[in-house]
Amino acid sequence: MKVGIIQSCYAPWRGYFDFMRECDAFVLHDDIQYTKGDWRNRNKIKTPQGAKWMTVPVHYNHMAQLICETKIDHSTLWPIAHENMLEDNYRAAPYWRDAKLILGQSYCGQETISQLNWMMLGVICGYLGITTPMLDSRSFNLDPALRKTERILAICKALGATTYLSGPAAKVYLDEDLLRRNGIVPEYKTYDYPEYPQLHGRFDGNLSVLDLIANVGPDAPLYIWRKS
Repeated sequence: MKVGIIQSCYAPWRGYFDFMRECDAFVLHDDIQYTKGDWRNRNKIKTPQGAKWMTVPVHYNHMAQLICETKIDHSTLWPIAHENMLEDNYRAAPYWRDAKLILGQSYCGQETISQLNWMMLGVICGYLGITTPMLDSRSFNLDPALRKTERILAICKALGATTYLSGPAAKVYLDEDLLRRNGIVPEYKTYDYPEYPQLHGRFDGNLSVLDLIANVGPDAPLYIWRKS
């Protein structure tokens, strides 16, 4: 049983979905601190002027605020702005309507950024054919006093994990010995993907998966896990 645990992101890049697909169970770890200027509520698409942010406005009230507590600011028509931004910059791409439809299917008046991300991840997984079960870290009723690797261990043990899949950045804090002493092998995801046909000049691989979908549509998995 391979378990992956990561914070939710808004319209994340293709590596996020490769990570999800590799897991037997994927846990959205959103009952931890929200960080401003991060990927929780924004991502990049490509324009003739280069990469630009699509940002979901949120209410940020205090540093201890959790991702799952972070409410979306609905005082502006940001969903329409995002759809228009996508159409303005991708109408020459063969599958831009697929990407726009994903946005439309994801906006259901959610109250928090976590709820919105959960919905969008589900819609995109459906498009890409990913069937990995997606779980909420809050369902494990973790002790708030647990530290980083202790939280991971508690979730992994609850799921009967034998392998914990992590992003490479976690090497600086992950207590690998603690996991191994509990029969869980830490594994770090590597990301190496081919270029794909893309609008607006020089290739940029650090964009939302919506860029990939707009450009290659149903062939998107060929540029993520290279189906044979």
